[in-house]
Amino acid sequence: MNNKIPPPIVTFICGLTIYYSKSFFNQFFTYTNTTISLFFLILGLYVFLSAVRLFRKQKTTVNPLEPRQASSLVTSGIFKFSRNPMYLGMLIILLSISFKFNFIGGMIISLSFYVFITNFQILPEEKAMNELFGDKFVQYSNTTRRWI
Repeated sequence: MNNKIPPPIVTFICGLTIYYSKSFFNQFFTYTNTTISLFFLILGLYVFLSAVRLFRKQKTTVNPLEPRQASSLVTSGIFKFSRNPMYLGMLIILLSISFKFNFIGGMIISLSFYVFITNFQILPEEKAMNELFGDKFVQYSNTTRRWI
């Protein structure tokens, strides 16, 4: 595993960076920013928690640093639409923070989060899933997108 920092910690750091870097970027605040932000926050939490619930239901690990401990390949529910809904939920939450506090900086940081998580978390996880589940994972990968 290339990443030793748990993705929720990476998300938290990115969220703080979005908030505290707002003085470096022009602000685009309108009355709709709060509404959009709240929508993305609720959507992000729903996506994230739906994925966690399905992992717990199938009694497999939610620990992102130990993907080889997975006991089953979850492909139902929200996993029909995204192979990585937990990370997708985290990204949507970062977008929520961006709309509320720092749109331009937030988009840059959210894109950085996307690239970081893909390269240092998702790709190593996919390698582990391929080793654990073989053809079943390959078939799932061919029918379900990595993010959305």
